[in-house]
Amino acid sequence: MSNIVKPDSLVTLHYRLATGEDVELVSTFEATPATLQLGSGELAPPLEACVVGLPVGERHVFLLEPEQAFGTHNPQLVQRMPRAELPAGGAIELHSLVEFGTPQGERFSGLLREIDVDAAVIDFNHPLAGKSIRFEVEIVGVM
Repeated sequence: MSNIVKPDSLVTLHYRLATGEDVELVSTFEATPATLQLGSGELAPPLEACVVGLPVGERHVFLLEPEQAFGTHNPQLVQRMPRAELPAGGAIELHSLVEFGTPQGERFSGLLREIDVDAAVIDFNHPLAGKSIRFEVEIVGVM
């Protein structure tokens, strides 16, 4: 058992993710801490980069600009498509995540921004793209 987080560590931690304006999105501080395998995609790479090198027992707050967190919002990733091309024939709700598949079997999601009788506008940017992020973390244990 190590006392410092490494890029491939199994880490138990408390974390809180909020917008730059400190609007909380998720927090484990009032619940059971999370156990995550770094390098496996369980935690977004920019957030993993924040925890690598941290010692057990310390609490840190990171303020990340959009470029450091989930990237800037890319208008080219907002697409208008015929409603008939939506999964389930378009029977989905506004502001919900819509999952699509590729011929290669990969899955990806987009946020339904607009919908009318004929078409839908899907935003394939990460939901936090273009936003500053406040990431608070306390390392509980490192395996």
